[in-house]
Amino acid sequence: MPKTANIEDLRQRARRRIPRFLFDFVEGGADDEFTVRANREAFGRHAFRARSLVDVSTRDLSTTLLGQRLELPLILGPVGLAGLLAPGGERLAARAAVKKGALFTLSTMSVCTIEEVAAAVPAPGWFQLYIWKDRGITRSLVERAKAAGYTALCVTVDVPDMGNRERDVRNGFTVPPRLTVANAFDLLLHLGWVLRMTRSPRATFGNFEDSKALTRRDAVSVAAYTSRQFDASITWADLQWLRELWPGPLVLKGISCAEDARRAVEHGVQALVVSNHGGRQLDGLPAALDVLPEIVDAVGGRAEVILDGGVRRGSDVVKAIALGARACMIGRPYLYGLAADGQAGVELALELFRKEIDRTLTLLGCPRLDQLDASYLRGPGEAPRLSLPAGRTSTG
Repeated sequence: MPKTANIEDLRQRARRRIPRFLFDFVEGGADDEFTVRANREAFGRHAFRARSLVDVSTRDLSTTLLGQRLELPLILGPVGLAGLLAPGGERLAARAAVKKGALFTLSTMSVCTIEEVAAAVPAPGWFQLYIWKDRGITRSLVERAKAAGYTALCVTVDVPDMGNRERDVRNGFTVPPRLTVANAFDLLLHLGWVLRMTRSPRATFGNFEDSKALTRRDAVSVAAYTSRQFDASITWADLQWLRELWPGPLVLKGISCAEDARRAVEHGVQALVVSNHGGRQLDGLPAALDVLPEIVDAVGGRAEVILDGGVRRGSDVVKAIALGARACMIGRPYLYGLAADGQAGVELALELFRKEIDRTLTLLGCPRLDQLDASYLRGPGEAPRLSLPAGRTSTG
């Protein structure tokens, strides 16, 4: 097997290892996927300004996030149904994050439960929350996360309803996946995945299987129930209710404008994730990197800022931090690793990022991550456009 040199190589390995409908679930975005592409292309509009004759014989890639020291400035973002890519997928990813000095965020829509992931690692990281129509279940999720030792509550605020993900519509993607005439041949080509999944517990939204609101516990019923729970009536007032339930740090994920950033700080939010949901919600939003500077400026140091969207290289991480981010959140890159080789694949993805961040700092003439600022970049107005290599993906 050829050596895996970067995240794109992991992506190609994942593509070969899992069925097409599942790869499209990971890869796809909303509508025409303009925002998916914009996330990636934005990094090409910023070139570096390297410094020479700087002692970079040792480098420090660490950062602090909500008081926690991370060896890598990376957060594995919340991804629903990661356990479809590999049995126990969320547990495997959490273990990889701990081993590599990154941070893991468990999705509300995970296959593994809150408690299963917490039991698999010394420290479970963050828990991502949707505020459901059923506030009783929402309260229960928060209480379970608190009891299990999760250190921050990451509230996703850009999903009043699900985005129109047309790849999933065309593929007839369901939870759990069903054998159809359309996907039968594809499944035959991926018998390894089929065998791995059939030998493991059934894949469904694990955090809801024991819900008292369910009259049936089969996976189809659980999936139908959760799809009805997205709440378009949520407002800023609901954050106060959460504050009464959750004593720890509160993170908002899905911030894409300065007005919301300022309002979040006024509501006592400690960290913001600048994100357009990987281009999977409202198509036509600008790239996350493009709005990062205005949000950093809006919060004025009163909250920590995290960049989520289009990160594929260690150099992308360096650019985001130079523009004011404290760390970067990644989703698809670690999912490629998970699909390709389980926990080892996630560890490989994080190691690729580590090497690239370290090499970028060395060549940039900046020995410490916390010394980065905008002076290390040439902005869009003064930088040549850096195109993606021929044949490489531009997805977000």
